[in-house]
Amino acid sequence: MAQRTRKEKIELTAELVHRLSDARVLYLADFTGLNVKDVTELRRRFREAGIRFVVVKNRLALRALEQLDVPDISEHLRGPTGLVIGREDPVVPAKTLREFAKEYEDRPTVKVGIVEDRVVSAEEIQRLADLPPREELLASIAGSLTAPVAGMVGVLSGLLRDLAYMIGEVARQHEAGGG
Repeated sequence: MAQRTRKEKIELTAELVHRLSDARVLYLADFTGLNVKDVTELRRRFREAGIRFVVVKNRLALRALEQLDVPDISEHLRGPTGLVIGREDPVVPAKTLREFAKEYEDRPTVKVGIVEDRVVSAEEIQRLADLPPREELLASIAGSLTAPVAGMVGVLSGLLRDLAYMIGEVARQHEAGGG
């Protein structure tokens, strides 16, 4: 493999800084044991989910992270490291990693992550993978919030129906009684 020039390294670092600057989610994954075909498949799955998977030298990743206002995770930049970069929901990349690992002998393994400027452990990322996606959570919350209102509407419409029925009965009795 050819040695990169200083200019190329600076450009690669700048590109990585750009990719990471608007990321809400960054997971570091050890992809040891995956061959090129497997990594290509992993990249495809991430791409379909709107997530980037980048493999760079640890030194380059360290330089890029040092230029950003993020927690220090440099101690985890050892060995083969892939950067999982997400702009939205932290659950989707966690699920994608876990589902892929189920099919590929528990590879890749998650080292650590940063979610919205907070360091998260591999265990926390696994717990995130157990959650439903953000949209599903929001829909569930919205449903929970509207259920009491819908119940109240049902009760009120039942009361109005009963009241209308009683008024109708009183009117009929009044007419029948010589109204």
